[in-house]
Amino acid sequence: MKRTFILFAAISSAIAIAFGALGAHYLKGKVESGILTSDNIAAFETAVRYQIYHSLALILIYILAQQKETSLLKYTGYLFIAGIFLFSGSIYFLSTKNLSGLSNIKWLGPVTPLGGLCFIAGWFIFLFNFIKKNNAQ
Repeated sequence: MKRTFILFAAISSAIAIAFGALGAHYLKGKVESGILTSDNIAAFETAVRYQIYHSLALILIYILAQQKETSLLKYTGYLFIAGIFLFSGSIYFLSTKNLSGLSNIKWLGPVTPLGGLCFIAGWFIFLFNFIKKNNAQ
């Protein structure tokens, strides 16, 4: 588990940084040409932000698992990974669909909230793990 989380966090962080640069430099230029809107750019930036936050959170999970690996930490990590794919991934596609020519991927719209629910559930399980650990001491 621990190895999976740190490897995913490193790769995901690198991708988030690359996508952040892509959004800041390349995609913003597409607003002027009318291919993308400022809302598309804002959504893309939100996806990048949530991806980097949760990639860093996976590093925290890795560090905590060094002390004591629990099934709750494992669930938290896997929910964060699912959230990155579902939330950030769907927003990347939806916000650039006019640029990529994939304008008929509307079915991804309902996937985004599922990714958000994964993030929320992961944070609640993380909290429960903390409470459980502190009550045991």
